[in-house]
Amino acid sequence: MVAPSKITQSPPAAVEEALAKLGRNIRTARLRRNITQQELAQRVGVSRFVVADVERGKPTTGVAAYVGALWALDLIGNLQNVAHPDLDEQGKTLEGLRGRRAARPTKQLSDDF
Repeated sequence: MVAPSKITQSPPAAVEEALAKLGRNIRTARLRRNITQQELAQRVGVSRFVVADVERGKPTTGVAAYVGALWALDLIGNLQNVAHPDLDEQGKTLEGLRGRRAARPTKQLSDDF
């Protein structure tokens, strides 16, 4: 049996808050469109219970369910900039401090047997 993941069993507060906010946003979008949980579940291809878990921001719910809900609500375009390398200011700064390393030359294999 696989051991439970620490991130799903006891997520950091920031992760818990982000999932809860995402779930609330998905619920608000669904209600504004006058779609039931069952209808959204059918569009995504999951059960109504999975949609309810998404809306609660449950950390053990698969990311595909969250993304599927965004897709079904026509909000998936907003994910395009999540973790986009050009928007990663900290990563770009760290990369600049390190400098780019040249790739190591490959060893030449001998044809002698």
